[in-house]
Amino acid sequence: MKVLVIGGGAREHALCRSLSLDPDVNALYCAPGNAGIAEVAELRPVDPLDGAAVARLATELRADLVVVGPEAPLVAGVADSVRAVGIPVFGPSGEAAQLEGSKAFAKDVMAGAGVPTARSYVCTTPDEVDEALDAFGAPYVVKDDGLAAGKGVVVTEDRATARAHALSCDRVVIEEFLDGPEVSLFAITDGVTVLPLQPAQDFKRALDGDAGPNTGGMGAYSPLPWADPKLVDEVMASVLQPTVDELRRRGTPFSGLLYAGLAITSRGVRVIEFNARFGDPETQVVLARLRTPLASVLLNSANGTLDAQAPLVWREDAAVTVVIASHNYPETPRTGDPITGLADVAEQDAPYAYVLHAGTRSEGDAVVSAGGRVLSVTATGSDLAQARDRAYKAVARIGLDGSQYRTDIAAKAAEHR
Repeated sequence: MKVLVIGGGAREHALCRSLSLDPDVNALYCAPGNAGIAEVAELRPVDPLDGAAVARLATELRADLVVVGPEAPLVAGVADSVRAVGIPVFGPSGEAAQLEGSKAFAKDVMAGAGVPTARSYVCTTPDEVDEALDAFGAPYVVKDDGLAAGKGVVVTEDRATARAHALSCDRVVIEEFLDGPEVSLFAITDGVTVLPLQPAQDFKRALDGDAGPNTGGMGAYSPLPWADPKLVDEVMASVLQPTVDELRRRGTPFSGLLYAGLAITSRGVRVIEFNARFGDPETQVVLARLRTPLASVLLNSANGTLDAQAPLVWREDAAVTVVIASHNYPETPRTGDPITGLADVAEQDAPYAYVLHAGTRSEGDAVVSAGGRVLSVTATGSDLAQARDRAYKAVARIGLDGSQYRTDIAAKAAEHR
């Protein structure tokens, strides 16, 4: 099977790593990729947002499957362009991807499907913003309606901060604050059948102790030893299947990866948000635990034959990933700094720990930073404590001037707190 992965972040590196280990995959390409992905896949240049260019590349490569990784190409309809030339593609249509592209659309779908979520208002004027902030009170939750690379949400006790963020957006969703821990649950679907993966928890805030601004995610772990064993079944019944059924009823069937961001509140499970693709950094830990070869699962989703998929097999190991970010992330990150220690991790920590590249590029023989979140160091172990220890030992080997990372990823869960 020839597989083409579109994108160039840590999520795509994790996908390519898993696909490279699949015996059914005999040719693996990534466009545009990054310095780390080049070690497991052949890189090809392409504008990920140009559907026609992606479709041409897939045709030239005679790809059997295209996997569209990032949200922006999905919302732009890149998957539609690939389907139009007759190549199976893992990823929803542009219309269905509005589940992530528009918070207001997602809220409307959830209302139609009877999915439990926070009460909310969609606001487009200062008066509407003020009314919504007054109605809910602090803590204020303000979400940019469109794509914002994981940084369009402000949760704050300060009304002025919340109002300023709301007024900086064309349209916002203001909603009630949801208490309780957050969980990410992925599901692969072909628009009818829904196949849940293992839950994970990520860490959105930049600093230890969940302090600092929201980011795209600074780390993640799986499994969740504190979670109810029935959680996945409950979310399948109350969230994932009803959402897929509602989108099909509306004539916009969703095929690909449905990501539910959940709050386990005192009143039960509530949906915080939906994404239309594998999440970063949760993908790194979920795929690290998946034993079933990935390519056939994604192809069954693309072909509408997921009902024939055998049950997924999971490793008992735990997995932890720690994100190394560049100086001043998430504000205006500095780029172009050389990265050292990657070979040391490969020599001394493999196979239990490895580095997935996010914002990197090659400059001659050197690898330098090229984005805000630069690397994800992922490790597995018999339990979270061992996986966490291995991840941070590998992190310590890496040098990147001015870089930052959280030191408390999975700490509470590893200590059974």
